[in-house]
Amino acid sequence: MGDGLNGYDYEEAFSRNLGFVTREQQQTLQSARVAVAGLGGTGGAQTHALARMGIGGFSLADPDTFELVNFNRQSGATMPNIGRKKTAVASELIKAINPDADIRMFEDGIGPENISAFLDGVDVVVDSLDFYCFRERFLLYASARERGLWVLTAPPLGFGFTLLAFDPAGMTFERYFDFTPDMSERDLTVALIAGLAPVPFLMRYLDKDVVTIGGRRLPSVGAAPFMIAGAVAADVVGLLTGKGKPLAAPTLYQFDALLHRYSRKTYRFGMRSPLQRLKKVILKRKLPQ
Repeated sequence: MGDGLNGYDYEEAFSRNLGFVTREQQQTLQSARVAVAGLGGTGGAQTHALARMGIGGFSLADPDTFELVNFNRQSGATMPNIGRKKTAVASELIKAINPDADIRMFEDGIGPENISAFLDGVDVVVDSLDFYCFRERFLLYASARERGLWVLTAPPLGFGFTLLAFDPAGMTFERYFDFTPDMSERDLTVALIAGLAPVPFLMRYLDKDVVTIGGRRLPSVGAAPFMIAGAVAADVVGLLTGKGKPLAAPTLYQFDALLHRYSRKTYRFGMRSPLQRLKKVILKRKLPQ
């Protein structure tokens, strides 16, 4: 509840949440632990939003440090933070909002050697891993499912995003995206893009000349992570308090603020239907190397 140091008190700090959550639900948020894998553009903003909701426990994983190229979208990317670990910066922000927060930092990211510790005592998982972290992502989703944990992911797509939530009792991450063990990185990339953007709003304004798949250069804008943070925080609160479950895969929704477009669809067979597989063939041909 806070020791009164410098006037801090948890109940007062988050009292304005009351009315949209009950006092008992706020106490649930205080005792909850959320694991956030990846603290870049989306992960940093999501962590901030969750801290403002009064989440009391965090497990944070990211091996990277801040660079100048992060300035267009990452909330922790400032001149004083260049070269600093993203985990340390995120931890400082949380502690500045809630000094009582319990934070576990995984400064080397996640892997087979620490995934169990990363998910220990966790109530909800947020996947904000870099796009190309396929090995880490497979490990995260499989391990979370074994523990009966929901995983939420909302990657930025231009001036919008897609939100996908994986129920541990529902369709798996691998089944939805139609991933197979023998896929090349390019095939994995195509499958991931197809599953994340089944309605390709951003193609209306994307300059494909600056996109390189093999070179791992994907454009981004700072507007998207902060929209994502609010959407993910709302679903996390809904799950933790029982106010409402997320739309579970194979249902998803997409939103593009620039185009003022919203789409909610259910893909009964995920990306495995003949139509979706045809779309992936076309996408593979169109995507730059």
